[in-house]
Amino acid sequence: MAPPAENARGAVSRPPRIFAALMTLIGLAYALPGAKLAAIGGSPYYLAAGVLAIATGVLLWRGRALGAWTYVALLALTLLWALAEAGIDGWALMPRLLGPALFGLWMALPWFRRGVRGGSRPAWAAAALSAVALVLIGIGLVPARLPEPAPIGPVRPVAQVLAADPGAADWPSYGNDPGNTRFSPLTQINRETVADLTPAWTFRLGHPDVKAMLNGQVTPLKIGNGLYLCTGNNDIIRLDPETGRQMWRFTANNDMTGLYASTCRGVAYYRSPTLAADAPCAERILTATTDGRLLAVDARDGKFCPDFGANGQVDVKKGMGDIIPGYFNITSPPQIIAGRAVIGGQIADGQSVGEPSAVIRAYDAQTGAFAWVWDIGRPGVNTEPKAGEAYARGMPNSWAPMASDPALGLVYVPTGNATPDYFGGHRTAAMDRDSSSLVALDAKTGAVRWSFQTTHHDLWDYDVASPPTLLDVQTARGLVPAVLQGTKRGELFLLDRRTGRPVAAVAERPVPASTVLHERSARTQPFSVGLPNFAGPEPSEARMWGLTPFDQMWCRIKFRQADYRGTMTPLGLDRPTVTFPGYLGGLEWGGVSFDRSRGIVIANSNRVVNYNRLITRAEADARGVKPIGRGDAGYVGGPVAQKGTPYAADIRPFLSPLGIPCTQPPFGMLSAIDMKTRKLLWSRPFGTGRDAGPLGIASGIPLEMGVPNLGGSVVTDAGLTFIGASQDAYLRAIDTSSGRELWRARLPAGGQATPMTYWSPASGRQFVVISAGGHGGILGKTGDYIMAFALPRRSTAR
Repeated sequence: MAPPAENARGAVSRPPRIFAALMTLIGLAYALPGAKLAAIGGSPYYLAAGVLAIATGVLLWRGRALGAWTYVALLALTLLWALAEAGIDGWALMPRLLGPALFGLWMALPWFRRGVRGGSRPAWAAAALSAVALVLIGIGLVPARLPEPAPIGPVRPVAQVLAADPGAADWPSYGNDPGNTRFSPLTQINRETVADLTPAWTFRLGHPDVKAMLNGQVTPLKIGNGLYLCTGNNDIIRLDPETGRQMWRFTANNDMTGLYASTCRGVAYYRSPTLAADAPCAERILTATTDGRLLAVDARDGKFCPDFGANGQVDVKKGMGDIIPGYFNITSPPQIIAGRAVIGGQIADGQSVGEPSAVIRAYDAQTGAFAWVWDIGRPGVNTEPKAGEAYARGMPNSWAPMASDPALGLVYVPTGNATPDYFGGHRTAAMDRDSSSLVALDAKTGAVRWSFQTTHHDLWDYDVASPPTLLDVQTARGLVPAVLQGTKRGELFLLDRRTGRPVAAVAERPVPASTVLHERSARTQPFSVGLPNFAGPEPSEARMWGLTPFDQMWCRIKFRQADYRGTMTPLGLDRPTVTFPGYLGGLEWGGVSFDRSRGIVIANSNRVVNYNRLITRAEADARGVKPIGRGDAGYVGGPVAQKGTPYAADIRPFLSPLGIPCTQPPFGMLSAIDMKTRKLLWSRPFGTGRDAGPLGIASGIPLEMGVPNLGGSVVTDAGLTFIGASQDAYLRAIDTSSGRELWRARLPAGGQATPMTYWSPASGRQFVVISAGGHGGILGKTGDYIMAFALPRRSTAR
């Protein structure tokens, strides 16, 4: 055994055995799983690093300088490997370099150098390499440079805006206009004034049932002197737009049996063209409920409209056959067009074949009388089923908000896939024809005018969740009325809204084939090659991530053990499948907004993949995986029974043991597209890590890393984008032309909703309002808040 080292005065110093023991243990923790990773074709780095760390520990235990030099070699190897895999990306470098760098700095401490004969030189070399590593992490965490804000020119005074368009003071439909642009011409809040925004009022919804608090996704409407919104259990509330004071509340008395949570994204407004202005229900608020009713109440006092259906309500479960509670509910507001209220519905994910069909139906907005139905399983028949019959079951549904074009007389319906989600061997041609599509229906008859499929034979739960957005685009053929449809796949399809033909190029590309019996997967899928894609980089072993090298190594092993043959790899039986993108998207139900003045589309997106697998019926039975029964609570995510098919499915996000995504940040993005060039104008990580962390514990880290998000944005003629949506509980104002954040406000719960803006003549101020209700799906803090922001009264004279 080597003798202990002597210090400068000749005294004997003990070897750094704490350091040596830790190195040996860390080396074993690297080498053992590292050997497994290398054996299945993964990176040999962890095995090599583990061997070097063990050698470092053994040699340093004996006080040998060679141990310190061995650690220098380990640091150099780690630095070169990290740069080769990750480049100068701070979040990607952090789990690779931070721990080794801290140990390298530890070696520079005097007690370490005194304990190793000749240890000063390697200790300082290790400290130098560690400093380089930390500097590289720091450089990589510096946000990418965003473009300079574009000149806006003189901001139009609000008086001028309102004189040209009195309706600009209001927000009369879910997306402000029937085309869901979510654009407001109001300009009082602009680049110069936005920093002065302060909370104006807060309203508490006061849910009596906690389930109704889990999905506070409502976007209020503002009509005249009323602000109208719904709670998760479909109560309708009218607030004073200036003060947030409740003017009335209609209690819906929803039956929430079978629902894991209850969602209402908004209500609809209808002004009768035949009733006198002062007649009861001349102006009415309509909503479709989670328990299958279409309601109409007087906008003035919140009382049922007696001329609508049976005393103010219509049973929309009629003709649907047997419905197990929780299998059918309506979450999006009715789309009003040609005097009709058009509704769809949401079906429980992945339970069984033959679930009730959420057919698209239209009802007279004044009388509630049935107008027409689009039932995929009964082509050419637009009437209600006869007594004893029912709408076709197991067909695609439509749960996302719709759009409409009154001039063309068309309503645009985004559809899901036929049930269940992850196996389609039983599906008929009718089930597949209009699934995961955008379908244009005649508003008078319900007849299909055109259909564009975004995913063929959908086996990934890629239902079209985003509302369509109508916009006019310049082409070589002149100005074309178009519709922009986002998807969970991250694709944006730009179509002629008259014909459904692509305006931006779409290519059919080969995709991986299914490997399970009884399945038939599509050979190709449509890809939008004329517009940017928002799926994010494809997953690979090098892109696996963790907070530490150990959970990163775990994610690498899991990736190598899974089947991934490229985007849209179908689920298999023998091993899990990495599903990219996951069911969170891409683009989710928040959709996009369109700045009509600048021709800019704003899109917020996710980059979280899934780790899915089909399981045999025997395994499903052994695990107790069964469909939702009567009285059971439903759910989204996790194992699904898929009764009536050969296989159940185990569905989950690809997370490390610490509960964080296995793919590296950013997990959420905010981007802008210039629709004149159809190129990205800017793109940036969206959201900080403040309310995220391992095991669901908030880290408090304020760094911009890009986090999961749900909800949408609003754009204004002043060149601002307002958005909540992100996992951290903030409402932000973003410069539309550059992506620069100009203002943010902390919310009491997650802002997983789409905000809106309006003008209040009572104080001469523009307000921005958002629901802060959170969402359990992205671990957002839940609440029951409606928050309004405005400029202080003293500031509005600017």
